Amino acid sequence: MSRELPPPYSGDTPIWAEDLNDYLGRARSTLGYLNDDDRAATDGIILWDSTGYPVVSKGGEFRQIVLEGGEGTLSINSDFEFESANTGYPLTYTAGSDLHGITLNGSQIEFEEAGHYLLSFTAQIYSESAATVDFVFWAKINGTNVPNSTIHSTLHQNESALVIGRTISLTVGRDDYLQAFAAVKNTQGRLKAFPENFISTEPAAPASTLSITRLHQ
Repeated sequence: MSRELPPPYSGDTPIWAEDLNDYLGRARSTLGYLNDDDRAATDGIILWDSTGYPVVSKGGEFRQIVLEGGEGTLSINSDFEFESANTGYPLTYTAGSDLHGITLNGSQIEFEEAGHYLLSFTAQIYSESAATVDFVFWAKINGTNVPNSTIHSTLHQNESALVIGRTISLTVGRDDYLQAFAAVKNTQGRLKAFPENFISTEPAAPASTLSITRLHQ
């Protein structure tokens, strides 16, 4: 896009002012800070918000541009067994190669940036009993239960397996930590990981996965 200066003032103030305003809008530095008097009158103006993220003008408002970070895929690649029934246990994940802006500290998943995150959880539940086995899963933030995060599922057959899952969105602060908890009513239930080539030439199946994506601040 051309960013040539408008011609020198020729005495036609409205036209010259319009040309100058158009130039300034196109040439404005992307590192300029968004001020209270800035208006999103033209789409495509990029500024830096004081909250620490770039914003772009669109449809008469400045909207946040999501930066890299605050994302990753986690998994549990071996069986997870429950020592006791009716007891919640935190799940400890292994990080994939795409983990950015998130760190693991044991079972704690720590967020380096505040924001609104999308979490997609799966678990492969497995029963070693013909009796009913109940499973529950839920999330905690900083050790406190997250309302409406619970998944409840039941198996009724020996050596039966089922993949369950849920996607939720959470708002977290900087340095907050997330934990995924699980419990069973019968210790003959577990989270099951299957090896590769179990039936055909398929890759291994993890016992649980957790995908995290930051949507916005």
